[in-house]
Amino acid sequence: MPVALALTAARVADRSKVASMKNRLVLATRKSKLALAQSTWVKNQIEQLWPGCTVELLKVTTKGDKILDVPLAKVGGKGLFVKEIEEAMLDGRADIAVHSLKDVPTEIPEGLEVSIFPKREDCRDAFISRDGSCLEEIAEGARIGTSSLRRMAQLRLIRPDLQIESLRGNLDTRLKRLDEGQFDAIILAAAGLNRLGLSERISCFLPMDLMIPAIGQGALGIEFRSDDEDTRKMLNPLHHAPTATCVMAERAFLKRLEGGCQVPIGAIAALSDEVLSLAGIVADEYGKRVIKETISGQASEAESLGVQLAETILDLGGREILEEVYSAE
Repeated sequence: MPVALALTAARVADRSKVASMKNRLVLATRKSKLALAQSTWVKNQIEQLWPGCTVELLKVTTKGDKILDVPLAKVGGKGLFVKEIEEAMLDGRADIAVHSLKDVPTEIPEGLEVSIFPKREDCRDAFISRDGSCLEEIAEGARIGTSSLRRMAQLRLIRPDLQIESLRGNLDTRLKRLDEGQFDAIILAAAGLNRLGLSERISCFLPMDLMIPAIGQGALGIEFRSDDEDTRKMLNPLHHAPTATCVMAERAFLKRLEGGCQVPIGAIAALSDEVLSLAGIVADEYGKRVIKETISGQASEAESLGVQLAETILDLGGREILEEVYSAE
């Protein structure tokens, strides 16, 4: 048998062997349209990869979904959009979960892991205005809506004349409030709009040298029980190594800063051959103190580079900013 045919036969045999291990998986997900779209995509991928396996969706309401009238920074705590989902996995109601990685804390409950990362979507922030204008064109004093302190801080640095107001709710709700005239423009993650087929709503993309994205923005993280080797093997084909390398660097940066949604922190990694470049930012909410730095090195040292960049930013004044934020909680 030719080598290529032998390898193909081996892969098919391996896949059949693994597929026989599980004929049903329960996938826990939030109820928003975006969460369901992301989870349905993973469900379809698994069912195509492993014929005979059915993936059922378990819809879960998280704390972050319930509290919509308070800015995320004031709700407090980490894991606002994942805790209840993780509880469903730990008590056996679910086998896996699909998260927007930017919602996932760096500390994962014992017994669980987030280690499967499908190929990343567009990680940029998108500017959506009612008249189609972009950030540099929009009128002085325009009302801009966003739920992110990271975006607020960087916006105030770029356009201090704008009125920036908190905007919570799922993606449809935010777009509706824009269309009703409550805002002149809003900022959303491009990935969510793309995944819901709403790319045409984007007026422009914000350059990442001006608006550093959230850690893990545009990436999905699939969570499962660490001792569930059958499920791990079934998920492995969905893993995209370059995405994993980039988000590992970003999350190492966040972990060293002990950051959450209460402080403006952002980072974005890019991979070229075996060289990884990482840009990070720490700022105060008002954009008056902004520390932005970059680092590059071997991709094999992704997590170390994330920690090094965090240390540099801390030494340049980030420590004082973070201490002020955390002492005020």
